[in-house]
Formats: sequence, structure tokens, C-alpha cells
Amino acid sequence: MKVPLLDLKLQYQSIKNEIEPAILKVAESQMLILGEEVAQLEKNIASYCQTDYAVAVSSGTDALLMALMAIDLKQGDEVIIPTYSFFATAGVVVRLGAIPVFVDSEPVAFNIDTKKIKEKINSKTKAIIPVHLYGQCVDINELLKISDEYNIPIIEDCAQAIGAQYSNGKFAGSFGLMGCFSFYPTKNLGAFGEGGIITTNNKEFAEKLKQMRNHGMSPKYYHKFIGGNFRLDALQAAVLNVKFPHLEKWHQARRNNASLYSKLFIEAGLSETEGKTKFDNKNKVLLPKPVYQDSGQNNYHIYNQYIIRVQDRDKLRDFLGKNEIGTEIYYPVSFHRQECFSYLKNNDKDYPIANELSETTIALPIFPELTREQIQFVVEKIKEFYSK
Repeated sequence: MKVPLLDLKLQYQSIKNEIEPAILKVAESQMLILGEEVAQLEKNIASYCQTDYAVAVSSGTDALLMALMAIDLKQGDEVIIPTYSFFATAGVVVRLGAIPVFVDSEPVAFNIDTKKIKEKINSKTKAIIPVHLYGQCVDINELLKISDEYNIPIIEDCAQAIGAQYSNGKFAGSFGLMGCFSFYPTKNLGAFGEGGIITTNNKEFAEKLKQMRNHGMSPKYYHKFIGGNFRLDALQAAVLNVKFPHLEKWHQARRNNASLYSKLFIEAGLSETEGKTKFDNKNKVLLPKPVYQDSGQNNYHIYNQYIIRVQDRDKLRDFLGKNEIGTEIYYPVSFHRQECFSYLKNNDKDYPIANELSETTIALPIFPELTREQIQFVVEKIKEFYSK
């Protein structure tokens, strides 16, 4: 049985009759950059994320870059980020001449360890970028306390987390000064190419971002500051507007698939429960867990990725590949170990959890169209691997 890591063709076939007329409408209008479709997307996302404004841009990476440009990040400034994340989180900081300051992960949700942020703050700290990794919010309450105490803005990296909710029911992208989202095709809400959006409750920043995405121009050919070409294509917005009403259904399908995985792993004797952090004879597979916060409510995890921790990870991946099961490793080299950041001279021993995650995590198929039989097959093969 073949089980791909992701099959976007299945999603496309289910909404093909909606997508194609929307694309044709844009083609016939020849309004290809920004325009009505982009404005509608901004309304949809702002309403969904419970923010006052949303500014559509060219990619999730550009969203992060623009957010840092908007706070006037300068050479030599410092930005606190997790060491375990996709490269864009760190890359945008360095592109502006600033210094990324890495923080270790916490072992259950794999997000930045908020308890270790304060020790990294100094007079050069200009922002904190938490990443809602794999579709689950970071410890927002703790972050907001730090932000208020030190007057440091939070720029949320929501690339994998559109629709994720914290325990009080608020959405990712609504907590910080700005929230930065990606519409890369593999995301829960994916375009037919690149795309992104920035959410904010600050009118001044919303206006600045709209100006910035068009070379800092307002009115036409007048530039008060230097921006860039960060505009979103109307075709991408049209596709996203068609997909948007299906988003909650897709979220729930992913959540159902995650629950089934956990149930089957536990029944197979590979794990005792979700959220374990140490391997032993009863826990050969460590399962993800939506983290509980002080309110007693469960975070709403959207499972952009379903990540388990395993022993002999690389051998397991080879075995699954031979059985036509798709997997991926996110992220095998944390920032503090990347050659391009060697000049920062970070001590590898300061990041024990991130190091473990880099060496033990593996992503299993989780996309909404996955069948029960496919999930059962994946678990059966993993059990077979560990029984040898």
C-alpha cells in the first residue's frame, strides 16, 4: 500500500469545480496584482484570526521580513527566536543585519521554551519571534508577561498555524504586534504557489505594511521609506478564497487522523499515552500532545505536521520508505548547529532538547484525505520495525 507524505491532487480534485471558475474570472479580468481578490482574502483572514487588519504579501518569509522592517530593525539589534524551526525564522533577522539569539525548545510541543527567554534579553533585544511549530501555539501567557515586562514586541511566526488556538480560544496571529502566515502549498491553507499574510491590531503598522509591500510608495511614485515588491498575485488570492471555507473541515480531518494515530500506537504497545518525553520499553514511540495550559482547556492543534519521536530514526525512515510510506525530517540541523551561524559561537550543550528533536523526530502522513487503512498500515509497519 502506498502512503504518500502529502497528496495535494486529492484536495484539488475535491474542489476543482470551484477553483477553475475562480482562476478563469481573474484571467478574464486581467487584474493580476492585488485588487478585489486580495482585498477579500484580507477580510477573510482578519475576521478568522480575530484581528482588526490583515495585509496580504508575497510569501511567509517576506511576511516575517516585512514585520521586522516595520519595527525598524537595525544592524546590531538582537531578535530572540527558537533554535529549532524552519530557516526563514532566522534568515530574515540576518538579512537585516541583526543578530538572531537562539533559545532551546520545550520537549512536548517542541516550541520555544518560554522559561529560557528572559536570560537572553538585554538592551539590544528588539523583538521576540515565537514559532507556533507544527500547528500548535506556544505558551502565549508567559510570552505576553515577558513582552509587557520588558516592552519588547512579539512577532508571531504562524507559518504552520493558521487556525491554531490557545487555551483561551484566541487565534494564532492575534496575540503579538504582528502575526506572519504562509500560504505555501503544503500548509493547511495553501495557495497554488507562494503567498503570505500579516495580521495586526495596530492601524499604524497595517498602513505601513500596505505601503511597504509596494516599494514604500504612497501616493504613486512618492516614497517616504524603502519597501520592496512584496505584493500578492490575485490568482493566488482567488485560490485561497475558494479554499478558505473548507479550512475548518480540513483542520478537523487532520485532528481526527492524529487521534487515530495515537489510539493505534497505544493499542500496538508502542506508547503508553500522548506527551511522553522519555524512551523506555513501554514508549518506543513518543506521541505529540496538545498542551494544556493554566485555564484547563486544551489547545486547538491543527496538525500542519504530525511529528513523533522515535529511536533509530534514520533506520526507521529507510524501512518505511522501502514500504512506500512517505516521511520527512523537520529539522535535522537546528540553527545553532548551522554552518552559516558558526560566527555566533553558540555552545551546543545549551540546546539539549533541540538537539534531541533534531535527531529523533519524524513526520508521518497527516493530510485530510488520508484513509483509516493507510494510517493503520503506517502503524503496523512501525510496529513491525520495532519487533525485529
